[in-house]
Amino acid sequence: MTISQLTELLGWASVINIGYLLLATLILMFMNGTVSSIHNKAFGLEEKMLRIKYFDFLSHYKIMTLVFMVAPYIALKIMGY
Repeated sequence: MTISQLTELLGWASVINIGYLLLATLILMFMNGTVSSIHNKAFGLEEKMLRIKYFDFLSHYKIMTLVFMVAPYIALKIMGY
């Protein structure tokens, strides 16, 4: 795999991960009652705890996407690949 192929891979992986993050955020914002009831029945967690878990998930996913996808892509683009 060449560096230019790696750059392209990281670029598309970033787009996919950011798209998923956006979709998950929108679903949790606009369908919170439905999603919460499903997770409440599946895992037996209270509404307050589910909100904390949703926030934790979104924040960790965002950090991981930025650190492992977006930052290396930007670094390679700055280097000229």
